[in-house]
Amino acid sequence: MENLLKLRRAVISVWDKGGIVEFAQALVRWDVEIVATGGTERALREAGIRVVSVSEITGFPEILGGRVKTLHPKILAGILARKDDPAQLKQAEELGIPLVDLVVVNLYPFEKTVVEPGVTLEKALEQIDIGGPTMIRAAAKNFPSVAVVVDPADYPAILEELEAHEACLTFATRKRLAAKVFARTSQYDTAIARYLTGKSGELPEVISIAAARHSALRYGENPHQAGAFYAAEPRQGLGSLRQLHGKELSFNNLLDTDAAVGLVSEFEEPAVCIVKHNNPCGVGTGATCSEAYDKALATDPVSAFGGIVACNREVDAELAEKLASLFLEVIVAPSFSDPAFEILSRKKNLRLLTMPFDARRRREDWDVRSVWGGWLVQEFDASLAEDFGEARVVTERAPSEAEWEALRFAWKVARWVKSNAIVFAGKDRTLGIGAGQMSRVDSVHLAAWKARNAGLSLAGSVLASDAFFPFRDGVDAAAEAGATAIVQPGGSVRDQEVIQAANEHGMAMVFTGVRHFRH
Repeated sequence: MENLLKLRRAVISVWDKGGIVEFAQALVRWDVEIVATGGTERALREAGIRVVSVSEITGFPEILGGRVKTLHPKILAGILARKDDPAQLKQAEELGIPLVDLVVVNLYPFEKTVVEPGVTLEKALEQIDIGGPTMIRAAAKNFPSVAVVVDPADYPAILEELEAHEACLTFATRKRLAAKVFARTSQYDTAIARYLTGKSGELPEVISIAAARHSALRYGENPHQAGAFYAAEPRQGLGSLRQLHGKELSFNNLLDTDAAVGLVSEFEEPAVCIVKHNNPCGVGTGATCSEAYDKALATDPVSAFGGIVACNREVDAELAEKLASLFLEVIVAPSFSDPAFEILSRKKNLRLLTMPFDARRRREDWDVRSVWGGWLVQEFDASLAEDFGEARVVTERAPSEAEWEALRFAWKVARWVKSNAIVFAGKDRTLGIGAGQMSRVDSVHLAAWKARNAGLSLAGSVLASDAFFPFRDGVDAAAEAGATAIVQPGGSVRDQEVIQAANEHGMAMVFTGVRHFRH
């Protein structure tokens, strides 16, 4: 029979007390002695469970406001003692050290704390657990002799195994649980390092990328590739996604969902974005998301087929009827009304996702990409709101009030378009988008061609370019298409030539001084 570990004594110290009373009650039924600390001890005693306090074993009180409880030889040696080593067992007996068979610990909620608005450094530091990681690492190192549990989700399976083996756990289970410990402490330490590094405003000399598997995916970019989604912060960003309906998500679904959600979150007013192959093919705003969707779809109804739609307001029945008429892969919104869900869920494969839209990505959030042999890491290209605070008019004519409004809209969209990015727009809708071309003038021609194909006029439109125009040809093409104003970073050695072209066409041009490449 596989090497079994009989449980006789358990040390329990948990921040998340969900399910712990029921778990401890089951242990007591198998005559397992429970040793507990602080709040855990109180919760178990209040439930009528027999508990031995850590202080009774150590002969030392909890001190420093609870900062030191379990960091004591009588606890740590009881966890680390090898049960297959007679010399260690004899020494433990001589020193009066009680052996531990099970450690149940989950850590202070550091990750959750540091994402709270306005959290102070002092509060963050208090949520760095010391005793918990020490105990679980000790138990994981000694897993042939000790079992360790760090995830409340494991309680039911462990109880089933204890029932099947008369209060014993198998070697395979102990090994699996030990592996979870080192994954968890790596994730925890990485979160702390990232928080402290972010506060210093520098990228670290050494990085660790630690994230918990959020969900398995249908496949990777292609069906022959395996794929999974790992969430660094389970309640942040795509980690907060909840799937209400539809088939399993794929790698590409989540890539496109990330782009769609990021773009639509730029807008305070009701907004809808349609994404295809990680590029927006239409964006609109309006009094309602139904109105915004009409504008977004009109930009490129052909490309919208099989796309991802993000709405920054609840999807209602009116919008749902429109969405249901088009083949889509994913719809993501803060919520769906009951009638909307009933309409959309008739499509069995359509993925309906919800997530909060009350936060935006921060500059200190890392943007990490893999390359052969390593990773490229940068700060996230955060909100564009500040760009127009530094914007300057460089042409003889300044934009009109209506053009300023449209330029701001186009600039928000351009950051989410693959470089070279060109966006023709009005004040509340995209009209033509050129993405991913090797030359900027080709992106202008592509965007204009897209608009013509969709039956949209570019007369009186504005244009946003994610980077400077290296030659005047892009401006000439924009003017020929009908644009009257341009926003771009500036910074080319030929800026004067480009400005002169705009002046010749009677166009207004604004330099932001900020580039927004997206590769």
